[in-house]
Amino acid sequence: MIDIHSHLLWNVDDGPATLEESIHLLEKAVNEGITGIIATSHFQHPLYSVNFNQVQDMVKVLQIEIEKNNIPLKIYTGHEARLSPNVTQLYKSFQLHTLANSNYVLLELPSYAVPLYTFHIVQELLKEGITPIIAHPEKNNEIYENPTLLEKLVRTGALAQITAGSLTGYFGRRVQKFSLDLVKANLIHTYGSDVHNLSKRPFLFKEGLAFLEKKKQLDVVDLVLENNYRVINNMPILST
Repeated sequence: MIDIHSHLLWNVDDGPATLEESIHLLEKAVNEGITGIIATSHFQHPLYSVNFNQVQDMVKVLQIEIEKNNIPLKIYTGHEARLSPNVTQLYKSFQLHTLANSNYVLLELPSYAVPLYTFHIVQELLKEGITPIIAHPEKNNEIYENPTLLEKLVRTGALAQITAGSLTGYFGRRVQKFSLDLVKANLIHTYGSDVHNLSKRPFLFKEGLAFLEKKKQLDVVDLVLENNYRVINNMPILST
């Protein structure tokens, strides 16, 4: 299984503090059944922004540690790019990592809003051949108040990624219920842990899938896992 959203790089954003903690996260990933994981450090977040070369260099270090410790896992470069008017330009100037060097980019909206220019950015990226995947829309307050906003983004050409912890209820019952509503509305295409550490922001990867199975969303489980695989292989995403 592939995890397309994670914070694995140490001492650069709100992920693990040390290299040792990063390695523990990778070992835990294997226990979760994950065979490939994209390191999506924050980019242009108000508090954190890990630059292109730093991501590349640190992923190389982790891959060496993976081989040294015989961890059966592959790690890929990525970014969780905060929405901004210059996102497309940053991609074009090789400052923004797509997901595993594919034509997909993980795009994070502000927590409380969907700015009007979001749709323009989606269209700009699509013109460059890049498909934005909206990170954890279930946690966006404006989408919660008006789910048709996500539907419009999807119709524009964006995709959406749901987070494991949202499905398990880790972020509260409201987010859990809304997550299932989005799944049932066929507005979710991919799945990620958004892991930060093993204490306050754990993987919950298997638990999230188990919740979907319990809610009889077996087709969705198959779909998001297949699409995660398609992302790292730069293949077209399947629709619900």
